[in-house]
Amino acid sequence: MSYQVLARKWRPRVFADVIGQEHALRALRNALKRERLHHAYLFTGTRGVGKTTLARIVAKCLCCAQGRVEEPCGECTACKDIDAGRYPDLIEVDAASRAKVEETRELMQNVPYAPTAGSCKVYLIDEVHMFSGHSFNALLKTLEEPPEHVQFLFATTEPQRLPVTILSRCLQLHLRRLGVEHITKRLEHITRQEQVEADPAALELLAKAADGSLRDALSLLDRAISDGDGRLSQDQVHTMLGTVESGALEKLLTAIKQRDGQALLRQMEEVALQTPDYKALLAEILQLLQRTALVQATGGKPTAEWERAQHWSKQLNPEDVQVLYEIALHARRDLDYAPDPRTGFEMCLIRMLDFYPAHQAPKAGTETPLPEATPPRAAPGQVQAREQQHQTKEQHQPPVQAPKQQPPGQETNDNLAQWWKKLVPNLGIGGLANQTARHCFPIYRNETGLTLGLDPQHASLISGDAHDNKVWKELETAVSKHMGRKYKLTLKQETIEGETAAEQHKRQQREKREEAEKLLQNDKCVQDIKELFDARLDSNSIEPTPTTGP
Repeated sequence: MSYQVLARKWRPRVFADVIGQEHALRALRNALKRERLHHAYLFTGTRGVGKTTLARIVAKCLCCAQGRVEEPCGECTACKDIDAGRYPDLIEVDAASRAKVEETRELMQNVPYAPTAGSCKVYLIDEVHMFSGHSFNALLKTLEEPPEHVQFLFATTEPQRLPVTILSRCLQLHLRRLGVEHITKRLEHITRQEQVEADPAALELLAKAADGSLRDALSLLDRAISDGDGRLSQDQVHTMLGTVESGALEKLLTAIKQRDGQALLRQMEEVALQTPDYKALLAEILQLLQRTALVQATGGKPTAEWERAQHWSKQLNPEDVQVLYEIALHARRDLDYAPDPRTGFEMCLIRMLDFYPAHQAPKAGTETPLPEATPPRAAPGQVQAREQQHQTKEQHQPPVQAPKQQPPGQETNDNLAQWWKKLVPNLGIGGLANQTARHCFPIYRNETGLTLGLDPQHASLISGDAHDNKVWKELETAVSKHMGRKYKLTLKQETIEGETAAEQHKRQQREKREEAEKLLQNDKCVQDIKELFDARLDSNSIEPTPTTGP
């Protein structure tokens, strides 16, 4: 007799063998018990979580010789034939291979006929999302009004690809991804029954690699048994999966934390000798950092799986964990663009080393809390010297005289220009009226009015007669409202000699940008980045904090 793979040999035959899907089992058992079974069930979920397996168990419950039962007997002819795949009233269809509308119509033509062996005819359609639009249309009418002796069971990994008309006629049961604990316990049970010696740590590695799929875990277990010649060890499974032992990750993070480049280089060489899957290795680093951040924020979970995270939560500051996580996340995303996976992985570690802060402050509340920052105290002699220097400076400064008050109409040009530049931002206007005010300059004002000049190059802002212009009237209304009385504005087109509010704002922004660029050029971090990556500073991308312009 040929060898039967573990995924088929240990496929659940009854509800009691199904693990991790208690919510779906409870719904199905109650429906069978109360005889309230829906005519069409849709089982959804990722690969290997038991969609088709549950559908077959439901079919056995419906076709069992004992009648409709909550748990199939597994001993009658119907149960055995369903397990063997030869029961005539269980029609299994792979939608990926029968997606044509003609095949679907042919399938639906046999629906009205009564079952041949049992009391129920079950249609199990796997990967139903692969049906074409016409196939769904052919299925729709039968699915809406099926005969009493017909039961539809659908399974799919992509329910979002099903038409809404199909989804609304099905009762959907979503099967969850299995946790590492569930898969590990199942693997321990199977290895005991198969009389295979296995380390618990090795089984846990297989459970993690399965990524929530029990079928994938059993396939990996089959391969591990073959590689280990009937015995599973942690090192052997590490080699098979292309992963590295947890101690290697500890050494990498320790070298980064201590900013020890030589130690990091040695550890990278040791990791490379194990020929790991670098994408999986980055995923493991991300998982460790995520759990560390979760422990720091919430306290974590008191399980063995979180022990490393609890350790690193005391070694790294929360903000450093976030920086390292972001670097690893971007590196894993860009790993395909690197010359080779090893180069991309090592570049990620170098970034972590370069961007890790030079200080190694302990986490607050774990060891010694950091003292609050206080300004340095000067010695008594220094205080006295500073006071004498301040008094000497005050003696040499001329006394400040109050500005002379000038009546309106006799202001100097500078005073009038400054008054206008301060007034414009407070007028509460926008659009073209604001642009006009910013490019005007004051010539003369008195108690009842103000004369404004506009450079001929900006004459297009005011078209036609200014006094009949809508924009000019809006500006005049805003000035009058601000002054608290009727204020007449007169326009003259003259060449300006000074600086308008708009030109002043541009000059201030230009000076701020130049100052920001100078600060960046002298910044130590920017200089290190330029030297490390052979980078240059793009002056056009520098945007200083904008100020409210007039």
